[in-house]
Formats: sequence, C-alpha cells, structure tokens
Amino acid sequence: MNFSAELLELTKKAEAALADRFAELDRISFENTCKVMDAFREHRVSEAMFNPTSGYGYDDRGRDTLDAIWADVMGAEAAFVRHSIVNGTQALTIGLFGLLRPGDILFSIAGKPYDTLDEVIGNVGEAGNGSLRDFGVEYRQSDLTTDGQFDRERIESVLRAEGDRIKVVFIQRSKGYLNRRTLSVDDIGSIVPLIRKITPNAYIVVDNCYGEFTETREPTAVGVDMIIGSLIKNPGGGMAETGGYIAGTRRAVELASYRLTSVGCGLEVGATLGQNKNMYKGLFYAPHTTAQALKTAHLAAYIFGKEGLGFDVEPTWNERRYDIIQSVVTHSAEGLCAICRGIQAGSPVDAYVCPEPWDMPGYTDKVIMAAGAFTSGSSIELSADGPLREPYTAFLQGGLTYESGRIGILSAAEEVIRCGIKSL
Repeated sequence: MNFSAELLELTKKAEAALADRFAELDRISFENTCKVMDAFREHRVSEAMFNPTSGYGYDDRGRDTLDAIWADVMGAEAAFVRHSIVNGTQALTIGLFGLLRPGDILFSIAGKPYDTLDEVIGNVGEAGNGSLRDFGVEYRQSDLTTDGQFDRERIESVLRAEGDRIKVVFIQRSKGYLNRRTLSVDDIGSIVPLIRKITPNAYIVVDNCYGEFTETREPTAVGVDMIIGSLIKNPGGGMAETGGYIAGTRRAVELASYRLTSVGCGLEVGATLGQNKNMYKGLFYAPHTTAQALKTAHLAAYIFGKEGLGFDVEPTWNERRYDIIQSVVTHSAEGLCAICRGIQAGSPVDAYVCPEPWDMPGYTDKVIMAAGAFTSGSSIELSADGPLREPYTAFLQGGLTYESGRIGILSAAEEVIRCGIKSL
C-alpha cells in the first residue's frame, strides 16, 4: 500500500511520542499473561481438554476446566464461557434475565446501555416480543455527569426511593455508541460502597465488553457481582470464532446458568463440538492481542486528532485507556463513511468491499460497519462503525497486530484526505 510521505512522517512522530505509553501497555500485557499462564498451570491444562463432545455434553472436562480458569483469570468465584452464546448482547440478556424477576427494577447508572439492549430492556420495540418490560421488569436510569463521573446524588436518590425493588444495578464500562469517557475499574469500585450501603441485596452487573485486559484487574476485583462479555472482542484473543462469558459471584453465575440452559441443568450440559481449543488459545493470546489493539487506538487518536487531521477524538492520544474503542467525531455522514471505507480497504479480508449504511438488526438508526475480519463481526480485529446520527462519530476498535492496525489507520486517513474532508 502506498501512503503519502506526509502521513508516514506524522506516523513516525506519533510513535516517538507514544513510546512510553506503548511500554506501559507491554507491562500490562505481561502481567495479565502471567495471570493466564498461572491459571493454565494450576488447572493442569492438557491436550485431552481440547477434545470435542457431542449431545448433552456431560462430563466435558475441557469445558469445566475452562470455566474454572476463566473464574481465576477474572478474579471471580465462578464463571462460564460458551461458544453457543452468539454475541455480547445475548450474554447480557442471559445475565439480566437470570437475575431479574417480575416487579423488579433494573437501574442503569452509567447512562443508556448499548443500543442493542434497548429492545431487550423494552425501551423500544413492540410489546409482547419477550423483553424484560413484558415480564414486568421496570427500568430506571442515571446519566453520567458532564465530566464523565457517576451522578452520586441522582443514584442515591433513586436507590433510596426504590429500595429493595432494585434488583440489578447495571454499569456499562465502555462508551459503546455514546460520546463519553470509558470507566476504569477504580471508577466502578468508587460507586460500589454506596450501592451496598443502601441496597445490599441488589446485584451489581457490569457490561465488560471491550474492557477486558486493558488493566491488570477486572471489575470483579472491586466487588461487583457479575461481569459479562463477548469472545470476539478482547478475551477471545482473535482466536475464538464465537461465544461469550459470564463471571462473578457463585450465586449470580448459577442463576445465569439456569437461563443459559434450564433450571436444574445449569452448567452440567452443553457440548463443545470441538470449539474448546480455540477458546483456550484465544484466552492465552488475549492479553497480548488487547495490547496490540490499544496501541492501534493510541495511534489512531494521534493521526485523527489535533496533532494530525484535526478531528475531535476521545480519548486523546496520550490518555490512559480502559477499553479498546477510539471515537472520532466527524460531524458529517460523509466523514463517518470515509473513515469506514478506509478501514475496510486496509483490512486483510474483503478489502475490495465498500461498506454502506444499512438497517442493522437491533439498532434504531442506520449503521455503517467496516469489518474486514477473519471472524465475522469480530471487534478485536480492526473495525470501524457508527450510527448515522449526530454528531456522526466513528467508533474504531481492534487490531490483531499493531502492524496491521497501523496499515488500517493510515488507509482510513488517506481516504479522508482523498475525499477532501480534512488535510494535513
């Protein structure tokens, strides 16, 4: 691929400026890799655990061992990870339906959850589709403050007013499709004591998508009851071809397992059909692959931010990151689409395809999505997407290797320049 001399020079400046950040990411990756390998060693992982099972999947040693490893790595009492979970939205649905009962309240305290949960909750969509609202679960929300902090006054007010009816306090760690900062583990930990003091029986649930292995601990370390995520994001390491996980307290995970299969069966069943090896291998790669994606995001912030093309970006190039998402506010549909076209052209798969906005299932706005990935929809592989609505923000994430991620970012920058949207 041919990139302009000006863009290559800007990249050289970016990498020099980011040297300390990249070194810190390597340190975090090493510490998390040690944690993963300690768990593998402790649970005596062997080749026999990669063998497939069929039918009911009783006594699947590889499946059960992977669950135990996942709990250790996530710092949880229990966990399950399954290839049969189709995406992060289903994993979240399993968790929420597992914990909530008719008459309960779901209270989201980091603003609106990710768009695909709107119909699950029942905030949009037809009555009778099987949403939480259809089952008598009510919804409350507290937005973050303008500086991206929990609105403690609003949260305390709702907790005291609703009391024990609040069964789940929900926190979305990542920004999702919102123009706000991502929450760190410390941020999440800061609100846990308030929730425990007022509503000690409520489950605290964190949508952990995009955040795994960006720090050396997960939200379970600060007292939340459940974390939930997708294997085609960070924790699958680019190897898992599908799947999701839930980790947390033993009781919360048990209740979720009854929703995964059925009451009485829980985690005792579920054939692995030869997918164990990819999930084990993906977890092994995950800390390193996440670091590669974070390096790609830092570079994107420099290239697209005020040091380069002049877009508003969040986070900025030198800020600490708590997920792999880089947002670029374009303020135009063409700007958003140009970035997506460039990312697609710089991908290893389907580079010849031109992405177009479409009515994607689960979203209320048209969405454009660039994802030239080996695994369809994989967000740990470099991708860019966003809803066609103001302020037309492109959400970039992933990068299996920093080298390929850099190619994708430069390709997107070249497309923005070629279309006359911005210049160096």
